[in-house]
Amino acid sequence: MIKSKKDSRRKVRYAIRNKVSGTSEKPRLAVFRSNKQIYAQLINDLEGVTLASASSRDKLLEGTKGNKIEQATAVGKQIAVNAKNAGIDSVVFDRGGFLYHGRVKALAESARESGLNF
Repeated sequence: MIKSKKDSRRKVRYAIRNKVSGTSEKPRLAVFRSNKQIYAQLINDLEGVTLASASSRDKLLEGTKGNKIEQATAVGKQIAVNAKNAGIDSVVFDRGGFLYHGRVKALAESARESGLNF
């Protein structure tokens, strides 16, 4: 049986989710990367609520020029600002089955530099 990339990612994603869970004090920073955009959410898994979010499609970041890594860096800074506004300073990182490389890494590092603790 040949597995697709999507099936492999799903398997890794479920394995990560079995280990990582967010609370109201320390929510889960979930990252989703599509071909064109990147999205980040702070999620309280106990209540099933999104506390803050940011994406490359937001009105604040839509004017951001540059390649995808630069857009991911801007999203990381924005999610850190949104977290501070929500009173959150530490999170649990969920890479969503994607490799910690490229855009996912850029988002995580810029969020760390902007004051989020993982």
